[in-house]
Amino acid sequence: MFVEERGPTPGTDVLIRKVEGHLTALRTSLRGPELELAERLADSLRELVVSTAQASAADRGQVRVAVHYFVLRRESRGKLLPVRSLAVAQRVVDKVALQLGRPDLLVEPRRALTPALPGGEAPPG
Repeated sequence: MFVEERGPTPGTDVLIRKVEGHLTALRTSLRGPELELAERLADSLRELVVSTAQASAADRGQVRVAVHYFVLRRESRGKLLPVRSLAVAQRVVDKVALQLGRPDLLVEPRRALTPALPGGEAPPG
């Protein structure tokens, strides 16, 4: 039986180009922690796009939504339509990564809800 190895699909290339183009634009306007967050978002999105190229349509759709959420920043029109922040995009990307079973692609790994005590002991609860 012949099994054809498929490369990236045209949709995959388009999504990655969207991420790259938006990141290039952000590099001209952001500095410091905001730029670092944008870079981490782009890294996570690129990996999600590639890792779901052969996944179900539902999984690919979730990734597509996350990419568009990162890329399509709305123009502000007063209080009715605020500009999306990178922090909101991060929540969307992290949610998709968790839904797809990829906690390794969280943009900012979640910290423990209760800090450990010195010596690695958990606080009494």
